[in-house]
Amino acid sequence: MSVSPDSATAVRPASDAAGEPGRETLLSVRGLRVSVADGSEVVHGVDLDIPRGSAVGLVGESGSGKTLTCRAVLGLLPAGVQVTGGEINLRGVELTALPAAGRARLRGTDLAAVFQDPASYLNPSITVGAQLAEVLRVKVGLARRAARSRAVELLHAMGLRRPEHVYSQYPFELSGGMLQRVLIAMSITAGPELLIADEATTALDVTVQAEVLELLSELRRDRGLTLIVVSHDLAVISQMCDTVHVFRDGGIVEAGPTRQVLRAPRHPYTRELIENHERFGIDRAREQRSRR
Repeated sequence: MSVSPDSATAVRPASDAAGEPGRETLLSVRGLRVSVADGSEVVHGVDLDIPRGSAVGLVGESGSGKTLTCRAVLGLLPAGVQVTGGEINLRGVELTALPAAGRARLRGTDLAAVFQDPASYLNPSITVGAQLAEVLRVKVGLARRAARSRAVELLHAMGLRRPEHVYSQYPFELSGGMLQRVLIAMSITAGPELLIADEATTALDVTVQAEVLELLSELRRDRGLTLIVVSHDLAVISQMCDTVHVFRDGGIVEAGPTRQVLRAPRHPYTRELIENHERFGIDRAREQRSRR
């Protein structure tokens, strides 16, 4: 995996950037450029290779370009924001060449995503089970009764107790962690190969965050999912990811195996992120609480 060609101080990986030579590439991003309505470029020539079955972390401060890069992959850029250069190739299919309808068909079946604040992605006036069943009917083609049965199975697989009861509940009746599990269930209904988790645990408390991260790890192991984990939290990246890409100002300044980058960072910005994490990160907070 290479770094932004536009960054003069970018640090290239010391070893094979994918971390696993010979592993098939599922997603390849080359020279991705994204611009806003006034023509200003906000993502500058990003390159990514996502090996099949891997977990790849994208880390950086807010506005660094990591989320826009993922939304470009998904075909879900905000209004007025567009891809203005580069290629996004998923299993040999050039996504930037597909019409909007073609991109929509791929979402859920080939690639999917879960985001921060899951309640905002659910209809508050419809039970979560009915919404999950609807996804199964549309994306998988199940009949109504089969979709309901499968939805309950998925809620159980997500670790939700009393899944039949959860099926009949409305979003406002569930906790943030439960809602995120429902969204994860929706994201995997049609068996996508790639799941993008964009700050999926940011709004959750420490215990629930750990549970959701463990669920994602289990899905990767048991279902062969490939993960892209977007986070500003280095503890999450360290726990989840084989490799990491450090974003800053719309480009990648450092990339490589996670352990190598976090233990021996070579770019000043990466070192700054790690120092800030050590001072203010979740591990530090846990340590301080344990001393009280």
